[in-house]
Amino acid sequence: MSDSGMPHLVRLLGAFLAVAVGIGLVGAGIVIPLAGATGGAAKSTATGFNNLDDEFTANPLAQQSKIYSADNKLLATPYDANRIVVPLNKISPTMRKAQIAIEDSRFYEHGGIDVRGTTRALVSNASSGQTQGGSSLTQQYVKIMLQEKAIREDDQDAARAATEKTYSRKLQELKYALNVEKTHTKDQILSGYLNLVYYGDLAYGVEAASLHYFSKHAKDLNLGESATLAGLVQSPDTLNPVKNPEGAQERRDVVITRMQQLGMVTPEAADKAKSKSVKSMLKVRKNEGGTCSKAADPYFCNYVIQYLRQMPELGPDPDARMQAVNTGGLTIKTTLRRDWQKQLKEDLTDRVPAGTDKFGAAGALVEPGTGKVRAIAQTSTYKVGLKKASTKYSEQAWSVPAQYGGTNGFAIGSTAKMYALVAALEKGKPLNSTVNAPPAGVKNPHTFQASEFQSKCTGDVAGWPVSNDYQVGGTMTLAEMTKKSINTAFAQLASDVGSCNIPKVMSKMGLTDGYGLPYGLSYADGKKVKDDYAISNLVLGSDSTSPLQLASSYATLAADGTYCPPNPIESITTASGKKMKIKKPACKQVIEPDVARGVTQLLLGPLEPGGTAAGNDLDGGRQAAGKTGTTDNHKQSWFAGYTPQLSTAIWVGSPIREYDMDGITLGGRYYGQVFGGTIAAPIWSEIMNEASKDMPKKTFKKPGQKVVNGDMRDIPDVTGLGPTQAEEQLKKAGFKAKVGSQVNSGVQAGAVAYTQPRGKALKGAMVTMYISNGTPPYTPPPAPSTTQAPPAPSTTQRPPSSSSSSSSAPTSTSKTSSKTKNRPSPSSSRPKRTASPDED
Repeated sequence: MSDSGMPHLVRLLGAFLAVAVGIGLVGAGIVIPLAGATGGAAKSTATGFNNLDDEFTANPLAQQSKIYSADNKLLATPYDANRIVVPLNKISPTMRKAQIAIEDSRFYEHGGIDVRGTTRALVSNASSGQTQGGSSLTQQYVKIMLQEKAIREDDQDAARAATEKTYSRKLQELKYALNVEKTHTKDQILSGYLNLVYYGDLAYGVEAASLHYFSKHAKDLNLGESATLAGLVQSPDTLNPVKNPEGAQERRDVVITRMQQLGMVTPEAADKAKSKSVKSMLKVRKNEGGTCSKAADPYFCNYVIQYLRQMPELGPDPDARMQAVNTGGLTIKTTLRRDWQKQLKEDLTDRVPAGTDKFGAAGALVEPGTGKVRAIAQTSTYKVGLKKASTKYSEQAWSVPAQYGGTNGFAIGSTAKMYALVAALEKGKPLNSTVNAPPAGVKNPHTFQASEFQSKCTGDVAGWPVSNDYQVGGTMTLAEMTKKSINTAFAQLASDVGSCNIPKVMSKMGLTDGYGLPYGLSYADGKKVKDDYAISNLVLGSDSTSPLQLASSYATLAADGTYCPPNPIESITTASGKKMKIKKPACKQVIEPDVARGVTQLLLGPLEPGGTAAGNDLDGGRQAAGKTGTTDNHKQSWFAGYTPQLSTAIWVGSPIREYDMDGITLGGRYYGQVFGGTIAAPIWSEIMNEASKDMPKKTFKKPGQKVVNGDMRDIPDVTGLGPTQAEEQLKKAGFKAKVGSQVNSGVQAGAVAYTQPRGKALKGAMVTMYISNGTPPYTPPPAPSTTQAPPAPSTTQRPPSSSSSSSSAPTSTSKTSSKTKNRPSPSSSRPKRTASPDED
């Protein structure tokens, strides 16, 4: 020892021994040689030590949470600290002995402060200039716990104080250690230490380290493995056995030798353990990094994580909730059916192979009446950090809305027509009633005018041209127009029932866009306009949503009118094993059961022969209902359908930029044009058959007579009355009234010549009064006849008959309203659309 080191050594020993003697840790005989040097300071130093805080609380350790499927299979382990807390009886005795041997061989003998070890370390450190550990295992436990607490509370001052090399910190740790020894048993302290300490390579605690390095539980560690882990604590990064197996092996052998010296193992056992290299012992399990990247299904995992971020039960804000997930050791059981998920992925990629240029597919399965999300899948591969999205790799889930890590969704086409049917039956329109569809074909669309819709919510449509895929028009039943998906019929239905009622139905049935905004709003300058709906969005589905939202919305019909928000969480259990009280999404009766049943009867048609999804009915005669959907130029296609037990939505289209799906080959199959019934419906049928095979066959309940017969009212005959008086009578009868154009009529000028409609109409329907100009219509004289008298002159002009035979030709298509011409696409604002037919 150098002369310059002596004064420093004396000061160190003096401070420590003064405290030790003053608080009764050692007898005076141990420190006789230095009694003169320390005696004068002992009393004051001990007094100061006694005044230090001794209130030490061991906070719950940060540990990984686990996400499980509905059948209790591990899906993912989100964490900030890769730690799994286990009781001491789940840690092998050999591991416990190894850690004690190398870190604190007198652990079960001393009372929290190993005076002998600390004194030895002080002499060695001061005389050699090197650092030798002298802290007891209890002191180490206190130090690491203080660091852990500071990090979790994001307390930078506390973090610095927990690691700074000062005598005051050391004395405070000594005081805490003494208190811990009073309040905890030795086994409790050892258990806490082994679950807390860092073993390198992002593994915290012996269980996580054992699984990471050896792919086995800590209770199964043998001598060589135990000694390897115990040796890492000294320098976990430098001795990392993955990166430095030779250094880890040298340290392992030191631990084994020490165990032999202490009589913990026999020489034979020690030699046998040393004979095997560390490198050959390793069976490294890759770290998942606390993300969903390595999850069994990363898209569902990411959806669950984003859902948890919005659960108030986990914390006051998203950051606090994620801290609970990443450090709380939660057991999160989800609603996922892995078998259905796997089947859905297979069905999607069979029709649209993964990485197909330009096109992709996605789907979602939801349980009616509960909202439980049973599966989501898509054809791309999950990958984070992408500079450019593609159909092959994507971080976004195409199946879920943007608010849960997905996209804004895709235009849903004629699947939107379901909501017009709900609105019609809610208004009292009979289930077997008819609609007068304006005739239209591919090249001769019918143009609807602003006056035909409720301007207070749809604004000025400025002329909305609607096409059908073939020439069709005239009177047709609700069932026929649904089965064939006749566009002009549904546009007329929206006019008849009031276009403002449709967004109300969409809203209460849970249909929004991917950002949670009301579905169907029009765009201006790239933003949605409040309370201004584009009529094409409401009737023909030009706005976007996700498969999950559409499946959940359609599930409302399967559940007799009860809407349940989609929910991926079954239960959450805390690290201590206590079930967390979580508020389930509130299911609500949003439409009358009979209305839901009536719409379901209409939606049976598309799957029947002659329907837009014919040939995709379910096996064994299992009853199902649904609707096809295709957007302009076949860019996006859908099928949304359900049984009483399951609702599924399938989307096939272009997820990045919009491309026409005309003349394309997908999965070895050529398609001249892609419609909702072409690819989406077959995928739907395949997954529904597989998912339903073990379910009992159930049939849909029939609606009551009120829905079947509707609320049709007699329209009073107001011919000859003035417009004001006629309007009063019509309103009194339960109708709305407006004045139409003047017509030739023998009725007194200025009086009502006739109304449209006549006879009966839906309660609340709009009745148009046509006003006489006082000029009788011209009636050509009959051909001369010697046997027949000339006919009596006509006094009133009547409108031409609107009835004609309905066609059974193929499906129809539509054009998009001029109100949506500024609606942005995924890559840019959409140009104004021209009239182009659409399948449905």
